[in-house]
Amino acid sequence: MHETAAMECPMNHERPPQYYGDYLGIERLLELQKPLSLREGKLIAHDEMLFIIIHQAYELWFKQILHEITACGEVLSKPAADDDGPDMNVVVHRFKRVVEIWKLLNHQVDVLETMTPLDFLEFRELLHGASGFQSKQFREIEASLGLKMENRFRPDYYKHTELGGFNQQDFAEITEFEQKPSILEMVEHWLERMPFFEDEFWRDWQDSPNEPAPPSGYSPFWTRYRLLYEQSLSERDDKPDLLGKFDDIFFKAGWGAFRPTALRAALFIMLYRDEPMFRLPFALLNSLIEIDEQLANFRYRHLQMVRRMIGTRVGTGGSSGEQYLQGAVNRNYIYRELAGVITFLIERRHLPALPSRLRQALRFSFSGG
Repeated sequence: MHETAAMECPMNHERPPQYYGDYLGIERLLELQKPLSLREGKLIAHDEMLFIIIHQAYELWFKQILHEITACGEVLSKPAADDDGPDMNVVVHRFKRVVEIWKLLNHQVDVLETMTPLDFLEFRELLHGASGFQSKQFREIEASLGLKMENRFRPDYYKHTELGGFNQQDFAEITEFEQKPSILEMVEHWLERMPFFEDEFWRDWQDSPNEPAPPSGYSPFWTRYRLLYEQSLSERDDKPDLLGKFDDIFFKAGWGAFRPTALRAALFIMLYRDEPMFRLPFALLNSLIEIDEQLANFRYRHLQMVRRMIGTRVGTGGSSGEQYLQGAVNRNYIYRELAGVITFLIERRHLPALPSRLRQALRFSFSGG
């Protein structure tokens, strides 16, 4: 029986031995660098080769990032994800890999910055019409993570088919891609599915003496938590403003793309992150915030490089260069609101004790058979 299973395994089929260069397509890969400054077999602008290789490497890593995000989306889009199961562990692992890839891409700018402004000027005019804005994969990464067109800084700078914009095929593919469910939307639905505010978990909740009656829409837990949050604020804090934001964000309008129910779940996970059942959910939320931070670093490093290379001149694709990039750094966050939930945390020692039913549900238990 074991022999039959082994024979049927596709990995056991007879295959010819692989050769490193053939498997990786090295010969074809090394033919893809075609500097425009090459004249009669001589490279006039030495650093154009560096410029091409750096950006081709970016695109290869973008492909890997999209590969990871797509796989994570397949898990998060399931009607019921097991929050402490193997699938969620894989999602967290892959998002952490994406974080590390972005760190690598940010360090790659260090290599590109070994090119001086004069070195860049040797071939810059040859790039007329081309721009980093035209990276289809980068726009797909942003869209897949949840950056909506209407939330971008100056979307008209790149979402067009005129000079400096996309060709018709890329424009159509990006437009189609932007209609797909994003990781942000999947995470919001996942947060809203959190079952830990169902009545069965709170039957043995103990009200504190003299605790005020809960406002409309508040459970006893959130009534107590709001009071504890108010008590945690210092004299330097604007209490009326912060309490107003607390009510608005978690019980009325939500915040950014996130609805109140999802934000309450995110806050609850962050507060009780040490509970075994919340370790993976917290790691998931934290990895998304880290990805957003690394994306912001990527945009900022690009801005610094542009300032260093061309100052305030117009970009090769016709954009305002530095001005656009500064706006994108400030505006194009995806999980800013998720990160902002930390504004409403209190110290561990002041956290309300959870009811016994809920504590039991949040902790792993092992019993002998």
